[in-house]
Amino acid sequence: MKFNYCQTTELVFGRGRTAELGQIAKRFGTKTLLVTVKEFPAVRKQYAQVKKILAKAGVKVTHYDGVVPNPTVASIDAGAKLARACGAQSVIGLGGGSSMDSAKAIAVAATHPGSCWDYLFYKKAPTTKTLPIIAVTTTSGTGSQVTQVAVITNPKTRDKSAIYHPNVFPKVAVVDPELMVTVPRKITAATGFDVFCHAFESAIHPNTSPMTNMMAWEAISLVVKWLPKVLADGTNLDAREAMALADTLGGYSIAAAGVTLPHGMGMAIGGMYPHVAHGEALAIVYPAFVRYTWRNAVPQFARLARILNPALVRANDRVAAARCEELVTAFLKKIGMRLSLEGMNVPAAELPALARQCMVLPDYKGNPRVTTPADMTKLVKESYSVRRK
Repeated sequence: MKFNYCQTTELVFGRGRTAELGQIAKRFGTKTLLVTVKEFPAVRKQYAQVKKILAKAGVKVTHYDGVVPNPTVASIDAGAKLARACGAQSVIGLGGGSSMDSAKAIAVAATHPGSCWDYLFYKKAPTTKTLPIIAVTTTSGTGSQVTQVAVITNPKTRDKSAIYHPNVFPKVAVVDPELMVTVPRKITAATGFDVFCHAFESAIHPNTSPMTNMMAWEAISLVVKWLPKVLADGTNLDAREAMALADTLGGYSIAAAGVTLPHGMGMAIGGMYPHVAHGEALAIVYPAFVRYTWRNAVPQFARLARILNPALVRANDRVAAARCEELVTAFLKKIGMRLSLEGMNVPAAELPALARQCMVLPDYKGNPRVTTPADMTKLVKESYSVRRK
């Protein structure tokens, strides 16, 4: 048994822990850039609270509220320009994955020549000049608060890729379930399914390990139990807390192991069609992915099937695994996430181009069944409309 495990982010988890943000930020200096989406009614109080906490600790805040869904090169480079102008000594990402990923990319772009797009995983590596990053998550889905990944979209090329380097691990992650009670149901469902995908894909990845598996399967169990409950009542703090833990465990899992076929496809969908949220893109492709892959990872798909339907505990692995597509599809319906490319207004004429884009990122190579171009075209076509039995 040989494996490596490294996690450099300090985790501050629990209800009310946002109150500690001022003292956390002050460790890195007295000037910080707060990175968020534009203010709207549900977050107005939250933003004011965070600014007050920081000011009380003697930290001067410059607020960059230019984060957009599927953060773009332009939105990140604008934030980096402001970080340089205000002399930021740290960057705080407050929000969901878009805000935290933007904060990470801004921390790189503000301290390095060129654009954030120059520091993608296959280009130049960010150095230790990267500004310290503090991630304060307000959703339960992306796991970005504990990963070394910052996802970026280039609208000019309709491409979605990522900075991937240990230097973009947040120095501190604050996970406070009290910040999550105002998240709309649709976003809760999409981000919650993203947790499910992170955990499962890390469990079937070639880089998985006993450490990863311990966290991944716990995360999956938490999502299956608690996501329907939080969707039924978004103010249920026990449910929010459980999903926040699942999200963090899922983030740890992908940081250590990685993701597989669905994430490469999901990134391609989001890059070409930015109106499709990442969790929605994953939901679109998951039934086809399960159907395509289960025979090549029977023990893991059987374990997933038994979590989704405990009555399968007495079934042998192959029988249980064969039920997985049906059970995943039922779970997607239960959480309101049974989606299709057609339903998200993806043009049928662009499916061949989308299939090619799905093979740009190397995630498919970590799948138990490695996809050929012909396979990918078939998977994309199967994800175009909801399959009828």
